[in-house]
Amino acid sequence: MNEPVPISQSLDGVVKSLRGPSRQAVSGVFGRWADAVGQQVADHVRPVKLDAGVLLVEVDEPAWATQVKFLTPTIIERLRATAGVEVDKIEVRVDRRNARGAKYD
Repeated sequence: MNEPVPISQSLDGVVKSLRGPSRQAVSGVFGRWADAVGQQVADHVRPVKLDAGVLLVEVDEPAWATQVKFLTPTIIERLRATAGVEVDKIEVRVDRRNARGAKYD
């Protein structure tokens, strides 16, 4: 008879088979985002997708897209130090629905 397998172990297997980032990397980026980038940045910038070392973030207004591009080396280093996540590149897109300065919930 097979023993039950923890869901976290099952998810790790599924993610690995899809060649996506590890569960730890995903939880590090999404779970520790505000710790890594600071609350002011987190209020305007949110991670959307992590794939093959490329982190896609969404900003609530175009000025933050410029700011993220300027801060990219710092954000990459802070994600490494705070969340133990290796990111090679950050891509930015503007969320037009929130482009009037609304904060993310």
